[in-house]
Amino acid sequence: MTARARLLISYAHPDDESFGLGALIAKYVAQGTEVYLICATNGDVGTVKPEFLEGYDSVAALRLAELDKAANILGFAGVYKFGYKDSGMMGSETSKDPNCLWQQSLEVVARRVVEVIRDVQPQVVITFNKYGGYGHPDHIAIQRATYEAFFKAGDARYETGQTPYQPQKLYYSAVAKRQIQLGILMLRVRGQDPRRMGRNRDIDVQAIVDHAEPIHAMVNVSAYYAQWDAASACHASQLGGRTTPRLPQALRQRIFARQGFTRVHPAPAQNHVDETDLFAGVKLDERKPAVQHLETA
Repeated sequence: MTARARLLISYAHPDDESFGLGALIAKYVAQGTEVYLICATNGDVGTVKPEFLEGYDSVAALRLAELDKAANILGFAGVYKFGYKDSGMMGSETSKDPNCLWQQSLEVVARRVVEVIRDVQPQVVITFNKYGGYGHPDHIAIQRATYEAFFKAGDARYETGQTPYQPQKLYYSAVAKRQIQLGILMLRVRGQDPRRMGRNRDIDVQAIVDHAEPIHAMVNVSAYYAQWDAASACHASQLGGRTTPRLPQALRQRIFARQGFTRVHPAPAQNHVDETDLFAGVKLDERKPAVQHLETA
């Protein structure tokens, strides 16, 4: 059997994968990488206009159906749906629901991520940064669980009935401060408050910059914007990722050609960009038999 590159993305909501990493996923799939996704919640707290619910019995059913369509476009090798309730934003009533992701114990969620890692056996894992991108509790919860699971997965003393497996690299998705700062400037020019953005005015763009972490990898994704847009469009109930008018694709490809990542493991010696490929330095290994504990959608 030929050894193949395997990438696991551990995110929180249906749409996180497309809005955040659609072009990157398409790029690696096109290169022959097996890309897998953890979607920790069912997205049921997302704001949805009534017309989008026609034919669906719940917001969760709609959001997961949109994820299935996007996953088909992006070419995932497998999608693991944990099924937790969406927590909504920090401090909201929905974030106090005992069934939401934010209220789950770190140990329980991390164990589920370990099971996926041991099943998929990825060389590279991506999750959110410690701030959860924009402070969303579900993003923070899955980031913490994924960080714990990354190291526990290779520990033979941590038993799940599966063969231990240690991934080689862990990354956080990152934001380029200069790009966000430029966006903040544009918002202020238009008279908008950067601390109250988004459909529900509950996203603090300035805080995103304040919590940004160093970037160590910049991956060129400019050739995959068409797939990125197509996957994002599948999440129509969430405006397809568009809350403001989008720049023409050709211009975006020039200005935002590269996507940044923080390398958590192995830790960099210095905080500067030293990679253009998340699989740089990775040793491809043959996949070993594992006991699958979770359903792949």
